Amino acid sequence: MLAMRVPPLSSGLYTDFYELTMAQGYYVLGMQDTPAVFDLYFRTCPFNGAYAVAAGIAEAVEAVLQLCFSDDECSYLSDLGFRPDFLSYLKNFKFTGDLDGCREGEIVFPGTCLLRVSAPLIQAQLLESMLLNIVNFQTLIATKALRTVYAAQGKPVVDFGLRRAQGQASLAATRAAFIGGVIGTSNTYAARYYGIPAVGTHAHSWVQSFDTEYEALSAYARLYPDAPTLLIDTYDTLRSGLPAALRVAQELQSSGKMLRAVRIDSGDILNISKQVRSQLDAAGLFSVKIVASDQLDEYRIAHLLEHKAPIDLFGVGTKLICAYDQPALDGVYKLAECKGRPRLKCSDDPSKVNNPGRKKTARYYSAGGDCYCDVLMLDDEDPAQISCFHLVHHPESMITLQQPVKYDLLTIPLVRGGKQVFTFPTLKEMQEYARERFSHLPAPHKCLIDPIPYPIGLSERLYHVKQSLIQQVNCNA
Repeated sequence: MLAMRVPPLSSGLYTDFYELTMAQGYYVLGMQDTPAVFDLYFRTCPFNGAYAVAAGIAEAVEAVLQLCFSDDECSYLSDLGFRPDFLSYLKNFKFTGDLDGCREGEIVFPGTCLLRVSAPLIQAQLLESMLLNIVNFQTLIATKALRTVYAAQGKPVVDFGLRRAQGQASLAATRAAFIGGVIGTSNTYAARYYGIPAVGTHAHSWVQSFDTEYEALSAYARLYPDAPTLLIDTYDTLRSGLPAALRVAQELQSSGKMLRAVRIDSGDILNISKQVRSQLDAAGLFSVKIVASDQLDEYRIAHLLEHKAPIDLFGVGTKLICAYDQPALDGVYKLAECKGRPRLKCSDDPSKVNNPGRKKTARYYSAGGDCYCDVLMLDDEDPAQISCFHLVHHPESMITLQQPVKYDLLTIPLVRGGKQVFTFPTLKEMQEYARERFSHLPAPHKCLIDPIPYPIGLSERLYHVKQSLIQQVNCNA
């Protein structure tokens, strides 16, 4: 029995079993080189919101380009009954196709192609599970992070979620949360690996290890005198923790140092924070910040700030890093074209009917520079020539674009012929990109509760291709 270890994303076995059985089927039937196009997109916005933040794209591309099957892995597949000639193919596997997609940090909507895979059918099929695993999760967490940062109204948010995360998924979650806008993380490994600022103070156990709260806070401040943050709610925030912190702050001042902040991790944070602020100010400690944690999410943060809680920084853990209220994004990977012909998956549920053909997405803007709508169109269409479109959820409705149109393309080349052609920005640049793109989204689409859905449309050509295929399927049923 092998010791349990986390597989590299580039392992060919990091996939659902049926991807391998289908791949062998394509190989045996001589279909392995059939040209195919797959789209990776999601159907509904997470957290009952109106947008998502694309994340995981760079790591997905890296995994695709490194994907391989080791001798040991092929030996395991042989034990499962896979054919020797197919296993020989896998041993020499190398992705030779094209990848297109959106930039990481892009604000995206249902149906937007986060990744488009154009490759021989067998190659594209083998990527499905891995790509969904990477992009679904990171997009979900980046979206939760941006919602939380938006609720904080400019006050910093940091990630405290490692201890509640799902195993080593915490690394990807921290990466995604940073793209979504958190300024630092308590996850030291992720901080080093991704270059994210490491943050943290001390736990209640530190205070409990000393005879008095004052001794504990004083000792910590002596060890880390350059702007420490002290946890003050171990026993009684107002009667014990805060008085001890005030005393330590005065001692720091006498030695030319400053207390950076006090942290509240339990209790009635709204009322306690107001009393803490009042006492800090009364002591002349106007620069000392208040940090709040304890099961925070975007809704609780919005409530605290709506009621004037004087909190300067939010530590968010479980509700962020686990996407507590929605643990999965409904991203899918659907065949859109095969042998050069558009393909359709039909369903009684209209949201599960994919948009066929090789497509791209253009974003159109109002005269004031706000996002107006996103339009999916066939790859050979000119976005500048699109004058009207069909709304996805109300296809009988036609919307006319105001001319001349201002737009940008969301679908960009990432890989060509198995070679990366796009240089991904740094993680910090991805975060800044997400912030800038979000600034152009009108406020009604940003609401935490009951946001107005963002307009998404199909070009006339794409709409008619889709309707024609639906009619063909219905006639052949």
